[in-house]
Order: sequence, then structure tokens, then C-alpha cells
Amino acid sequence: MGNVIGLFVIGLFAGLIARLFVGSPSRLGCLGTALLGVIGSYAGGSVYAILAYDHFDLRRSSTFIGAVIGTVLVLLVWRSVAGRRR
Repeated sequence: MGNVIGLFVIGLFAGLIARLFVGSPSRLGCLGTALLGVIGSYAGGSVYAILAYDHFDLRRSSTFIGAVIGTVLVLLVWRSVAGRRR
């Protein structure tokens, strides 16, 4: 249970910091920002595993800096996809 709460808190802070750098295409609440941060954390860990030729494990998230970088990447992709639909 502690791991889930820790993942939520790290995801929330990573999502908040990433949204300071890149605005989201829609309004997100606290839960949406935390979910965005968790997805970005896994994306950042996966990108690091690919670039560093490390063992690719989807269950392992990255560090906090990697979580912020991954969340920024997720937001940029989200903005580009949402921009094409308009």
C-alpha cells in the first residue's frame, strides 16, 4: 500500500512540475495530474532503459528527474495529437 501512495505522490509532483514547463491541452485535476506523472515516470524509465541499453522492465519506474522528463515528453505528444484533431 505504501508503494502505491509513494507512486501517487511522486506522480503528482512530477506532473505539477512538467505542467509548469509544458501546458496540457485540457484541464486536469489533482488525480489527472498524478496519473499523468505516473505515466510519465514509466515513460521516462522506459526511454532510459532503451537509451542506456539497460534491461527493459515496465514495472520499474525512473528517478524523479526521469519522471519529470518522461512527463514532459508525454505532454508534448499529447499536445501534438490534440492539435491535429482541431
